[in-house]
Parts: sequence; structure tokens; C-alpha cells
Amino acid sequence: MRILLIAMSGIRAFSEELNAAGLTMPGVVERSKVIASMPSLGLLTLAGLTPPDCEVEYHEIADLRKQPDLPHGFDLVAISSFSAQIHDAYAVADRYRARGTRVVLGGLHVTKLPDEAAQHADAIVIGEAEPLWPRLIDDARRGQLKPRYQARPGEHFHLVDAPLPRFDLLDVDRYNRIPLQTSRGCPHQCDFCASSILLTPRYSVKPVERVLAELRAIKEIWAQPFIEFADDNSFAQKKHYKELLRALIPERIKWFTEADISIADDPELLDLMREAGCRQVLIGLESPATRGLDGIELRRNWKLKMHDRYEAAVHAIQSRGVTVNGCFILGLDGEGEEVFDAIYDFADRTALFEVQITVLTPFPGTPLYDRLLAAGRILHPGDWRRCTLFDVNYRPTNMPPERLQSGIVELAKRLYDPEFVDHRRRRFFENLQRCGTPRGPGLPEFVARN
Repeated sequence: MRILLIAMSGIRAFSEELNAAGLTMPGVVERSKVIASMPSLGLLTLAGLTPPDCEVEYHEIADLRKQPDLPHGFDLVAISSFSAQIHDAYAVADRYRARGTRVVLGGLHVTKLPDEAAQHADAIVIGEAEPLWPRLIDDARRGQLKPRYQARPGEHFHLVDAPLPRFDLLDVDRYNRIPLQTSRGCPHQCDFCASSILLTPRYSVKPVERVLAELRAIKEIWAQPFIEFADDNSFAQKKHYKELLRALIPERIKWFTEADISIADDPELLDLMREAGCRQVLIGLESPATRGLDGIELRRNWKLKMHDRYEAAVHAIQSRGVTVNGCFILGLDGEGEEVFDAIYDFADRTALFEVQITVLTPFPGTPLYDRLLAAGRILHPGDWRRCTLFDVNYRPTNMPPERLQSGIVELAKRLYDPEFVDHRRRRFFENLQRCGTPRGPGLPEFVARN
């Protein structure tokens, strides 16, 4: 059986005016471009679960669009997509089904809107795909593909059973980093988050030996790779991660990950991160003001409780030579236009090495979407093309939607002005010198690349 895996890569704003106004500036969507240009680890993992007698191909939709026609001759096509590209995914699926090719759709969007997705697929996968894929392949071989695949009660995927992703399917020259998952889930529950917490019921970690096996498989195709840990929140189980970091030190790799600011409370962890090759950690600060943070973390209001430690945490992390990519969300409830200056001032005070700004985005399946929809605040219900993190698709509490939309462009021009970027980075290196911290191997190259 021949199987085609298609990743719906590529991110841009829905609004042409927004693209023309500012989203083509360097720095505005750097992080989104990185995400869009990374291979789909989910699809590569499914390829690793596919029986060896099946022929598997992996393609990015951006590459397929350059061809005169979609590749043909496959028995099964599996497509993975974000919400913003889901209509494009449906269009590709419809074209294959019109040819008589069976199509499978899965992922976060499909999981939360299965009835919508089922109109464009012969089968949909709801929830985590790993425990379902072997059954789906067996059914497809027998010509008995079911319309829906969903885990049975009590059936959960455990990272201890994670297969080796098929990194060998990649044309590694087209990527600037390769994803590797070390954990799944997050101990926090933010109302806007559309990450793997919508798929997995608990936080879990991958055994150290399995992480190392995947890393070494990547090294077979890229001798000195730059790795992105595809985690929602690395280091939540600090004892486990210290063991992993010690094991990574002799591998001599450079890597990026996402975490929360609690890592700043553990000097040993920070030292190990640097020694193990961490070049940058992305941290969701969300807002420099308490008004924006109040209530966005639903379990313990954790983000609000941590607010007073933000600046000290950034300093503690960056003083180790690990750069911080501070992420902020514009348009949180309770915030007005003052937030634009507040973010700029915070970046200046803390010498944030990188800054990422987005607008509050109501993704389907999140508590945020349900809350805003019930309040009549969604501007275009069901228009998933606007789930780009840059298009405003709701009514903020303290400013018109148009002002929020223009505000992100204006703030981006200030944050990503080359002089301001150079100013922050010079201070970062000056602080390293004052702290007596060597720059560490790979840091200049990381700066040049980003």
C-alpha cells in the first residue's frame, strides 16, 4: 500500500491589508515562519508506526503547490493542518477523493470539529493518533476503513511507547531546525491555548533513552542539527529533565524549547540547560500588566501570581547565556491601548533578546472561543482562516477591533526596529560580561540566524 503524508505548511495573515502594512517586516513573524517551515512531527511519527511493507512519502503542501498537479498513485492520503489552513486542507482532500483516493484527516482542529472535517474525508482521527493509526492502516488494507477513529475509554498513548519518527523521509536541506518531542501536555490550563492539552489528558515525559535514540536518528541525516523541542512546556518535571540535560551534554547539539518562568527558580537547571546546548527558551509572559493576566490561567490563576517575578526571571535565565524569547498577547480582557507602550518598555527594561507579539486568537475548542462566542464577541464565527495569531476576530473589551489590529503593526515596527534590536542584544552581551558568563558555543551563530 502506498501512503502519502501531507503537512499543510505555511502561515500568513488573512488580511491582505495587514500583510501589506507590516507583516512582511523582518522580525514580525519570524517565529511563525520557523513553525511553518518545520516538518510535521506528528506525521513523521505516524510514518514510524506504519508497517515497513507500506511505501510512505512525506511532502509539505508548499512544495506540492509548485508542481503542475498533486502527486497521484496513492492508496491513502493523510493530511495534517492547523485551523488557519484547514480550508486549504479540505480542498486538497476533496481533490483526492474526487480521484477515488481515500483520505484521512486528523489533528487539533479535526478533533474539536469532527462533523465539519468528516465532510471532506473518508476517515477522521479524533484525539491522539498514535494508538489509532495501526488499526486504521489494517482497516485500509482490508478495504474496511471506518469513518471515525477515536480512542476507547481508558486507552491513552504513553510516550514510553513512542515510535522512532521517520526523519529519513525528510529533505533536511529545506529546514533550519528539526522538531523532537520530549514531553506532551502542560500542567497549566490557559483559556486561549490550542496546544496538545486539547488532545492529551495529562502531562507526560518521554524516557531519556528514547529522546537520545531520536536525536541520533536526526544526526544520521544532519550531523550538527539545530533541534526544536516540540513541547508545550519543557521542564515541568525538573528531576526528569535534569537527567535528560546531563545526557544531552556529550551530544553537543544546539536547541530551542518552550517553558514557563518557573525554570528561573532553579539555578542548577539553568546551568544544565546552558551546558546541554540550550540557545533560547520561549516563555509565554502574555502581558506586562496584572489586568491582562488575571484569570487567563484557569486552574490556579498561576500567570497572575507569577507576574511580580517576570523581570527577575528574565534576568536569571539570560544571565546564564540562554536567550529568552518573551511572548506577549495583545488584546487581553482588561487591557487598553496602554499595553502597546507597556510591552515596549518591558522589552527595553529587561533587554529581552527576542520578543514575539500576537493578538488574542479564539481557536476552536478552547475555553476562550466558547466564552467569546457565548458573549457574542466573535466577529466572524467559523472563519478559521482568521486563526493566524495576527488577525483580530473578536471584540476586545477596551478598544475597537480596528485599533487592536493597527496597534500590533505599530508596536511591531518599534520592537523590530534594527536599532532597538541591536540595543537589546548589546545589553544582553554586556550583562553576560558583568556576570562573568561565557557566551557559549553556538550563540553567535544563533544570533546571526535569528
